[in-house]
Amino acid sequence: MVEPWLRGTLMEFDAVRRGVLHALELAAEDVALWCEGLSGEEMEARPFGIVSVGFHLRHMVRSLDRLLTYAEGETLTKEQMERLKTELDSFGRDKTMMEFAEGIEVAGVRVKRFSPESYETARGIGRKKLPTTVGALLVHCADHTQRHVGQAITTAKVVAGMRG
Repeated sequence: MVEPWLRGTLMEFDAVRRGVLHALELAAEDVALWCEGLSGEEMEARPFGIVSVGFHLRHMVRSLDRLLTYAEGETLTKEQMERLKTELDSFGRDKTMMEFAEGIEVAGVRVKRFSPESYETARGIGRKKLPTTVGALLVHCADHTQRHVGQAITTAKVVAGMRG
C-alpha cells in the first residue's frame, strides 16, 4: 500500500500542512491495521512494563489537542490538564478507539485552518512559555504522532505475539 504522502493528495495545502495531514492519515491507517484484532485486555496490556497501546492512542490525540491549542495561541483548559493526568488509565477498547478516531479527525480540521503566513508567529509552550513558532508546533504534531504510532504498533505486535 502506498503511504498517504505518495498518493498525490491534499495538494490544495502547502507542504507543512499537507505533511501534518498525511502523518495524521497514516497514523489512522496504521492504528486501524495493527490494532484491529486486539482485545480490550490486549489494548491495555503492559508487556515488560512498557506503556500500553491504549496509552499511545490516548496520548497521541490528547497531545495533538494540546499542541494545536498552543499553536492557536490559546492556553490549556482545566479539562485538557485533567485529561493529561488520565492518559495511563484504561477506558476500554471501544472508547479508546473512538477517542483516537475522533481526535485524529478533529486535529485534521484544526490543522487545515492555519495559514502559511502564521508559521513564524511566536508561541509559548506550557507554564514556562518555552519559545517556539506555529510552524514548529505543526511539524511537531506530525513527528510526535508518528513516534507514538510506531510505539503503538510495536507494542501491538508484542501483545499479539504473546497470545500463543
